[in-house]
Amino acid sequence: MRRHGGWMLALVLFAGGAQAPLAAETLLIDRVARSKATVLPRQNTSMSEVEAHYGAPKEKRPAVGQPPISRWVYPAFTVYFEGDRVINAVINKSSDLEQGPRPAPPQKKPAQ
Repeated sequence: MRRHGGWMLALVLFAGGAQAPLAAETLLIDRVARSKATVLPRQNTSMSEVEAHYGAPKEKRPAVGQPPISRWVYPAFTVYFEGDRVINAVINKSSDLEQGPRPAPPQKKPAQ
């Protein structure tokens, strides 16, 4: 009996865990792989070139700040513009539940 006790416990824990609701999660590594497969607009590309190549964005956010920074949101990525030129493009999160890596804890300085 003792010999099978560990297996029974593992089976019970597995079966109980299988009934828990599953949440769709995207691992960071999956997101990185997806970003490598997505061709993003390059820096210094004009707004008209981006729209000609990728089509109209689903959302255009107005410019804010100085220099004026605006953004266009596409289903898979977001493009940031300074004036009418691309300064950055990033892959969108898969869902609001997706989390990136946590910041590293502060390191202690060696005693001198």
